[in-house]
Amino acid sequence: MFAIVEACGRQYQIEAGRFVDLDLTDAAEGDAFRFDKVLMIVDGAGSTLGSPYIEGAAVTGRVIAHRKGRKIIVYHMRPKKGTRKKQGHRQHMTRVVIDTIELKDKVLAKAEAREQTVKAQAGSTSEAPKAKKVIAAPKTEAKSTKEAPKAEKKPAAKKAASKDSE
Repeated sequence: MFAIVEACGRQYQIEAGRFVDLDLTDAAEGDAFRFDKVLMIVDGAGSTLGSPYIEGAAVTGRVIAHRKGRKIIVYHMRPKKGTRKKQGHRQHMTRVVIDTIELKDKVLAKAEAREQTVKAQAGSTSEAPKAKKVIAAPKTEAKSTKEAPKAEKKPAAKKAASKDSE
């Protein structure tokens, strides 16, 4: 189950239990964050589409941290003029973890429910998933401490280029 929401001028596909990085907001860490502009909700085979938004739909989450994105280099150069300018930029962003996806006061997906479905897909919930067998590569014979004697290189024979030999 996932939802497509609009926030900060962009559209994001989000799932319960996952996080999304948005442009910097003034919400403090630990505060609740609510997405009201839900464009689409996909629940298995069925989906709900808004025009443009779904009425009564909301996605809630909480702010985990305020961070910076990866560095982007901005480089300007004017050829034949000798002018160059190099600048770096790191976008400030807010990381939000998604808790629930709701439609008309009915919770469609919760973060804990997602973890349970992952466990159910791995096997029964009472048993831990089986560990995969690791097959080790065959061992190669250890090199002996005595190395084979190296062949000596002989100097290349020089050609005599004298006038007398002709």
